[in-house]
Amino acid sequence: MECKNCKTALDQDAKFCKECGAKVIDHRITLGYLAKEVRIAFFSIDSSKPVRTFTEMFRKPENVIDGYIGGTRKTYIHAFGYFTIAILFSTFFYFIAQTFFSDSLEAAFNLSTQSKHQQEAVIYFQKKMFEYQAAIFYISIPIMAFISFIVFYNKKKYNYAEHLVFNLYAFSQISIVAILLFFATIWNKNVFPYVQVSSLILQIGIYSYIAIRLFKLSFKQFILKLLFFLAILFVVYIGCIIMVEILLVVTGNIELLQSMAISPSQ
Repeated sequence: MECKNCKTALDQDAKFCKECGAKVIDHRITLGYLAKEVRIAFFSIDSSKPVRTFTEMFRKPENVIDGYIGGTRKTYIHAFGYFTIAILFSTFFYFIAQTFFSDSLEAAFNLSTQSKHQQEAVIYFQKKMFEYQAAIFYISIPIMAFISFIVFYNKKKYNYAEHLVFNLYAFSQISIVAILLFFATIWNKNVFPYVQVSSLILQIGIYSYIAIRLFKLSFKQFILKLLFFLAILFVVYIGCIIMVEILLVVTGNIELLQSMAISPSQ
């Protein structure tokens, strides 16, 4: 018998190649064998990292984030890997939603806007956000990290790069939880719009919980930091709106800008 990878001669009872370390496969692939491989893959130390990271981000997020920053890299999935999973999961959801549950998405648009022109504008922006979703996510993280760096500057615990790690993990956790809720309710167009709107509160709650654990905030400190954070975020949001409006003017999409300005009563 020889190794199928490196062709080294092996003993008949060998389980692994003594030369390259490959596992010796001497039988046909069966459904039972595949089931065993799937079980090992999902519950082995390495492949269970995403699940372990997800659950620990609820239990003790400081273990995940401070562990990564401190150099512990084997227990949990690294920050960019977790972020990539969140982006792929979100992209997959919106593909499924647009393909099979467009009526639920439309119901969500109708909940936040009343006039036809406003609905058209919202749908346009939603499609653009879906089209450039990954880019928007990657742009959002440095901005959020900058805001958290300012808000928690007096704590002097993390530098800006470490705030990037904090926000990568936090954003990923928030995104995954939100998408799980969306998957659970997208089939019901009467429920999904309200879940989508109320999920914002849940997302703020998760981010706040992680920040409280990381920076050991008292209730008073948390309230002050939250207000400071939201104030800066509001300024950034207004800046983004102005940039979008300028972009619409430059690209000739004046009608969309006018639609946004139309009141529901019109």
